[in-house]
Amino acid sequence: MTRLIVLGISGSIGSQTLDIIKRHRRKFELRGFSVGNRINCVDDILKEFKTVSFVVVKNEKDKEILEKKYPHIHFSFGDDGLLELIKNVECDLVVNALVGFVGFLPTICALENKRDIALANKESLVVGGDLVNQLLKKTNTKLYPIDSEHVALAKCLKGNKKVKRLVLTASGGSFRDLKREELENVTVEDALKHPSWNMGQKITIDCATMMNKGFEIIEAYHLFDFPIDKIDVLLHDESKIHSLIEFEDGSYLADIGPADMRIPISHALFRNKRIKNDFASLPLEEFGTFHFRKFDSDRYPCVGYAKKAMTIGGTMPAVLNAANEEAVYAFLRKEIKFLSIEKIIELVMNSHKVIQNPTVSDLVSSDKWARQEVNKIIKENKL
Repeated sequence: MTRLIVLGISGSIGSQTLDIIKRHRRKFELRGFSVGNRINCVDDILKEFKTVSFVVVKNEKDKEILEKKYPHIHFSFGDDGLLELIKNVECDLVVNALVGFVGFLPTICALENKRDIALANKESLVVGGDLVNQLLKKTNTKLYPIDSEHVALAKCLKGNKKVKRLVLTASGGSFRDLKREELENVTVEDALKHPSWNMGQKITIDCATMMNKGFEIIEAYHLFDFPIDKIDVLLHDESKIHSLIEFEDGSYLADIGPADMRIPISHALFRNKRIKNDFASLPLEEFGTFHFRKFDSDRYPCVGYAKKAMTIGGTMPAVLNAANEEAVYAFLRKEIKFLSIEKIIELVMNSHKVIQNPTVSDLVSSDKWARQEVNKIIKENKL
């Protein structure tokens, strides 16, 4: 029995994780979770999982309401509540399905407290991949990626040598069929229409700008210890090939399957083991035709920004992430245009004074600084 904490259980990855837990009740025991603002789902989860002893919400007011209703459950709130949950609930695996920088400190906290982690929170590795890897070695803990691309790469790399490069596939996002000059006045509503996946708003916009793929390059670097120049991106419309590797002899090995996140989530929850699933399949006769297109770095400059940030190192990846996060949410609030996301990221990166070999405190400070810079740029209309 694997005892679980799930951070962000009400989001896209979190809710699908809950589905896996329900399907394998003899394998997993839910001990605690966080829900942010979506407290309407707390009742159903607590009713179904009597093993839960600790719940975290975003606001103190919601916490006070819930603790009166469930006096036998410990409730906490905010970012500190997430850390309190990890420190105080005995578990074997923390599933970090939080979105954004808010997930970074919980990852650090989990590893410091010798909890293995199943990681969907890209920002943890983007912001502090070096620190995460240092902690993994120091505490002898394990990290299991949840991203479909990195699970695919892990499967392909297992037992294989003489690998020439890693190839991350990308759908191209909502605007993959548009030229750059056609992006000037695209709407939020259009940007949220992903052609292949049903995901949260923030990551869907990251797919449209391809910053998501830039983050995945950084993640792959930290997860598999491959140099940046040997991690490439390939556009693949159907999202059936989740990633692949090329060997030195010119042959390829690919991971092919349905566009269903429950497959990579299961792989992480079962600690890199394949299990029988009854929720998704892709029969060979239904493969159809696969389409591939060369990645155009001019069309998607955010990937270049990510590579640059990783090459510079230090606090620059944290600044990249914070600038992107603030700009994306500004776009979702309809305060800026779609192409302004890229402009903001470039401006903030260019004005940052990098701290090499940063501490956790340095990364937190750099994140805060970058967000202030973004808001200043938007307020002063420097775009």
